[in-house]
Amino acid sequence: MGKPTGFLDYDRKNNEGTKPLERIKNYNEFHTPLLPEERKRQAARCMDCGVPFCQNGQPLMGMVSGCPLNNLIPEWNDLVFTGEYEAAAHRLFVTNNFPEFTSRVCPALCEAACTCGLNGLPVSVKENEHFIIENAFETGMMKPKAPSVRTGKRVAVVGSGPAGLACADQLNKRGHSVTVYEKDDRAGGLLMYGIPNMKLEKQIVDRRIKLMVAEGVEFLTGVNVGENVDANELLDSYDAVILCCGAGNPRDINAPGRDASGIYFAVDYLKATTKSLLDSNLKDGNYISAQDKNVVIIGGGDTGNDCVGTAIRQGCKSVVQLEMMPKLPDQRAENNPWPEWPRVCKTDYGQEEAIAVFGCDPRRYQTTVKEFVKDENGALKGVVTVKLKSVYDEEAGRNVMQQVEGSEEYIEAELVLIAAGFLGPAQYIPEAFKAETNERSNVATEQGKYSTSVDKVFTAGDMHRGQSLVVWAIREGRDCAAEVDEYLMGYTCLK
Repeated sequence: MGKPTGFLDYDRKNNEGTKPLERIKNYNEFHTPLLPEERKRQAARCMDCGVPFCQNGQPLMGMVSGCPLNNLIPEWNDLVFTGEYEAAAHRLFVTNNFPEFTSRVCPALCEAACTCGLNGLPVSVKENEHFIIENAFETGMMKPKAPSVRTGKRVAVVGSGPAGLACADQLNKRGHSVTVYEKDDRAGGLLMYGIPNMKLEKQIVDRRIKLMVAEGVEFLTGVNVGENVDANELLDSYDAVILCCGAGNPRDINAPGRDASGIYFAVDYLKATTKSLLDSNLKDGNYISAQDKNVVIIGGGDTGNDCVGTAIRQGCKSVVQLEMMPKLPDQRAENNPWPEWPRVCKTDYGQEEAIAVFGCDPRRYQTTVKEFVKDENGALKGVVTVKLKSVYDEEAGRNVMQQVEGSEEYIEAELVLIAAGFLGPAQYIPEAFKAETNERSNVATEQGKYSTSVDKVFTAGDMHRGQSLVVWAIREGRDCAAEVDEYLMGYTCLK
């Protein structure tokens, strides 16, 4: 390493974020990058630790520790420190097709496993990655590189989320002709409509799509395979078909009063807001508005937090976020040592904004909705919540959450957003291809494989592994592409 004592010489310094009360005035990304000289110092904190757990990406106690893409983090940190930014980008691209996405939306499993974090603050890996890729675009390094030779093989990728894009990018680089089918009006899948602008501005997605088009990938949008395009048509026209349609079947809350108007799935709420923002800067009114409404969000994860941030930007009257599970500790517990993923409480951007606007954390732990209350016209006017407690279920062999009698509470609400996760992919797609599904309703494959029960049909991403992270979708897309390439050519040089 160029600076062996960097982790001792320099403190961690993060990209500065716009204050909550200011950033809620728009839907833009809100972090200002450090100057290059300071970024070099942050890269110098990478400590040549000998065993870089940051790039390990292996499960520890049921959770992955380190980067699932096995990014060569110490190598490109050193290259940033020495100012060799183009070389750093080349090392980053060895493992990651889309660092502009992961450096914005990944929860940074790498940093949780950083050796520096054992006795202090970890290296700012995610922000260093962001610097590398944005510098590559700004300096003109990111030029189209179409393959010089085509194999004559044709591949259809159904779905243009991170897994589909990774598959398409890898296979196109190999020389196969790739067509991506997307049911929405814009390519990007989850990246376009599932993640709000505040975390990932859509010109960043468009920038990558345009680059892939220039390199030879074809995108067909507004095309719903399994509905207005017959699956057999793809099977007849292509040498391989890859299903990367995500986990689009949201988990519902089946409480009395569920038929009230004013209750929506979070994915529909976020998609409508982003689409209206892109189409008309919200002037067309074609979105679900939280303005002047009391909002209750069911679900304490990232999607629930995105709903909090979006509702605040729309001018909600109040916001409450319900979380079934207990609050995690603020610091690592003794039974959760490094380099395991830290099971600690995280206050994300939406919750920070709620605290700034309303003066309190919106989250209510160990709480769920017992009843949706309607007015005489069938419109939602409130919810009855109930507290939960953890009880060991001998038959199930695990703890389950049980309602606490007498803990009911009424909360006014004209808008409820259900962000309770997903139950797998929309089933019409595997049914159209006659692909078998497993007990979790995901498309079934052998362990560690991506080929389905149907010849020349493969699958990757959330449709294959269940609801997960963007970084895992890219990993799956890359690995699936290698398997497809071997199927087509008899061998593969993809990694």
